[in-house]
Amino acid sequence: MKKHLLLIAVMIMAASCSSQKGVSEKVIGRADIKVADGLMTPEVLHQLGKVSDPQVSPDGTKILYGVGFTSIEENRTNRELFVMNADGSGNRQITGTAKSESNARWIEEGRKIAFLYGGQIWVMDPNGKDRKKVSDVKGGIMEFTLSPDQKQLIYTSMVKKVKSGTEENPDLPECTGMVYDSLMCRHWDHFVNSIPHSFVASFDGSKVGEGKDILDGAPFELPIEPFSGIEQLCWSPDGRSIAYSCKKMQGKEYTLSTNTDIYLYDVAKGSCKNLSEGMPGYDTQPVFSPDGKKVAWLSMARGGYEADRVRLFVMDLASGERTEITSVKKLFDRNVESPAWSADSRLIYFCAVYDETKALFSVDMEGNVKRITPKDVWYDFEAPSLLGDSALVCVNTSMMRPAEIVSVSLADGSWKQLTYENKHILDQIPESRMEARYIPTTDGKKMMTWVIYPPKFDSTKVYPAIEILLGGPQGAISQDWSYRWNYKMMASQGYIVILPNRRGTTGFGQEWCEQISGDYGGQNIRDYFSAADALKAEPYVGKMAAVGASYGGYSVYYVAGHNEGRRYAAFIAHAGIFDETSEYYETDEMWFPNWDNGGAPWDGNPETKRHYNTFSPDKYVKNWNTPILISAGMEDYRIPYTQAVAAFNCAQLMGVPSKLMLFPDENHWILKPQNSIQWNREFFAWLKKYLE
Repeated sequence: MKKHLLLIAVMIMAASCSSQKGVSEKVIGRADIKVADGLMTPEVLHQLGKVSDPQVSPDGTKILYGVGFTSIEENRTNRELFVMNADGSGNRQITGTAKSESNARWIEEGRKIAFLYGGQIWVMDPNGKDRKKVSDVKGGIMEFTLSPDQKQLIYTSMVKKVKSGTEENPDLPECTGMVYDSLMCRHWDHFVNSIPHSFVASFDGSKVGEGKDILDGAPFELPIEPFSGIEQLCWSPDGRSIAYSCKKMQGKEYTLSTNTDIYLYDVAKGSCKNLSEGMPGYDTQPVFSPDGKKVAWLSMARGGYEADRVRLFVMDLASGERTEITSVKKLFDRNVESPAWSADSRLIYFCAVYDETKALFSVDMEGNVKRITPKDVWYDFEAPSLLGDSALVCVNTSMMRPAEIVSVSLADGSWKQLTYENKHILDQIPESRMEARYIPTTDGKKMMTWVIYPPKFDSTKVYPAIEILLGGPQGAISQDWSYRWNYKMMASQGYIVILPNRRGTTGFGQEWCEQISGDYGGQNIRDYFSAADALKAEPYVGKMAAVGASYGGYSVYYVAGHNEGRRYAAFIAHAGIFDETSEYYETDEMWFPNWDNGGAPWDGNPETKRHYNTFSPDKYVKNWNTPILISAGMEDYRIPYTQAVAAFNCAQLMGVPSKLMLFPDENHWILKPQNSIQWNREFFAWLKKYLE
């Protein structure tokens, strides 16, 4: 369900890379493949290189980054490191190992590189030579960040929270029972027996010292699970303080609240101060200004609502004054992401989905917001950082190609692509035409809908179509690239792909985003029908399927039970909610249904009763009659796989053509390469059977 997209992308990359245990010694590198008939298949998709994490050298002349390469045969992704000149020239691979290198950072004024390998920190020359391990942390390191003078670092590692059965019962060495006495015994895709903590350690370039737990053993997560990372901790310029985001709660209190605060930690004293006290929503991703006088962070106003507008706050550390900087002059009614200060501490750069795409912006301390990248550029720009005085470096994506590193001019927003990791593969696949349509809705508004056409589209022919029912329920359909639901691949397979930015999407202002809460079966579903009808009115659109995951899976189940769903010839639902009542009893983060459903099933509130009685798809299963493919991961604890089993059981009992696909080793997403290929094969076989 809904979460910050950048963190989700990082999670996908981490999950797809090897766990380091039992990894073969085979080196996985760039795929040099021939694309048969120019057709993009799941096998082709997974052999595209995954570019990420560009790091500019201290002198601004080089960029260090990583690329993940996937072996379908070995069922894993391996990440290697590259260095290029700041203009994209001189690109060279500097590692070639059987295990992933990650979290690479320049040290010693660019004379060395520190990175993670096998769960420990290593150091090497910029050409990849003279590799040396410099840490030996029990249990391994997940991420690290260096202090500005590079004499200290923060690293994250897992610490035990719950004793095992054998630890509690030493006379029962083979007992396997797990015992809990509070909520959040499981989260996202794992049982919470260990939690992440962050540690401060000395670093002299050749050895990492003993770590000091920032939380001093307290039973809280730092960073917060399941998606947060090292970006939730930031060093002050003088290295004396650390700003970090933490939810200092556990059990019932944790599962009912989103109250995450920003703390200022004194490294020498070990004391901390709450900078966002009294702010009840999510407060995340603190960033010190280069002059050390201010801290910026992202904030949501309302507690318990994880899709609230993401604001940008700045605190003056001397006065303690907090300012929502993006509303001083005029309300910036979009979600702020990835704040980064200018070198002179006068500006903050950030990205935000604004209407069609995710763009780059700047804001000064007087609250003047300026768009940097042009509105007519159909790319998403992510995670900016400074490249000298006149440019930003970041990655950008489109629905037509995965992430590549680009530089963006601060003067005019023009941009230059610096890497071409997948050009040799994408050049073999014919381009698909894409357009943005504004479709009238049933309540008199206009809905931006992306439409992607098959290669060599001929308007005199008839094509099957796929309408994407978005997850979330809040989220965005901009120009991101997905290795799970890949729209370019769907179009390449001969389908017209329809992507409505229905009510609940985040790029069109908070009113458009918020309307979906408490109205799951309402206007957003009618928006889907409006998009479907607008496209079905075209003579070149034939049979249409409705497909979706998470809230999109819920939407499929709901639509299947209503007469309006007869527009569709087939359905595909992944990880969707089928029974709202049982889902409430089985899910992990309870603030989510409490907000969107209006409370618990036993509450007497009329609107709450209406949600569970009116908007639960199981109430309409007797009306199902359209073929449906259902799938789920059995390690999904956000929407447990039992929801999929229940839906499949009902479809079978109703005599509806149906198929169930379960993955014992997957969570809310199907991540492992071979599982993903299997899922896609079933996906396209189902569509071919019922649409063509």
